[in-house]
Amino acid sequence: MMDPIWQESNDQLTRTFLFKDFLVAFEFMKEVALVAEQQGHHPNWSNVYNKVIITLTTHDAGNTVTEKDRSLASKIDIIAQKYLP
Repeated sequence: MMDPIWQESNDQLTRTFLFKDFLVAFEFMKEVALVAEQQGHHPNWSNVYNKVIITLTTHDAGNTVTEKDRSLASKIDIIAQKYLP
């Protein structure tokens, strides 16, 4: 389960993902980390058990939402589909 869309507020994109359990959430985060590293654009995120909250903003553009954030958000959505119940 996940929020239906990314929420844009305070110059950030934010989305909450809920997975089956901690291990599935962690596998999702590992895959997102690889894509983020390839793009050189890293999310702010938190994880508690099966819940992962991701926030995206472009620091080198003055902490605003840019195409880099939207591109990574799209890739994260694709990754999430593999791990959602």
